[in-house]
Amino acid sequence: MQSLEVISVNLWQILISMANLAILFWLIKKFLYGPVKKTIAKRQAAIDETYQAAREARESAEKSRDAYAEKLSGARQEADEIVKSATVNANRRSERIVSDAQDKADGIIRQAQTEAELEKKKAQESIRHEIADVSAALAEKLLGREMSKQDHHEVIDSFLNEMGEQQ
Repeated sequence: MQSLEVISVNLWQILISMANLAILFWLIKKFLYGPVKKTIAKRQAAIDETYQAAREARESAEKSRDAYAEKLSGARQEADEIVKSATVNANRRSERIVSDAQDKADGIIRQAQTEAELEKKKAQESIRHEIADVSAALAEKLLGREMSKQDHHEVIDSFLNEMGEQQ
């Protein structure tokens, strides 16, 4: 019979075990569950705060990045405008320099042509006088007499006119 006592159910022992279990649950809830729950809530709040700070930092970084991109775009546009303006100014200046150089060259050419024309006229006049002197001397020798200035000029003018027509 002893083996039946070991297997038998003792009602008092079940009630005491249940009371112990209830007390143990109450103690755990009172002393362990509350503080653990508070600690978990604090940690969750800290995590939420960290996530919120990270979101705000990301949004701030995105705003900064957008502002930087906008400034960079503005700087690029400004640089392009500066380069374009400098190119236009350089082209204008080079055109002005070329125009001034062309004007100077044209002036030098006109002056050289004028001087050449004057030299040509002087040379023609000099040749005309020399031809007149030579022809007067030749005419005097051929005619054996001295020619008057009137005769002399008529002979020279007719000779030079013939020479001018041949050229």
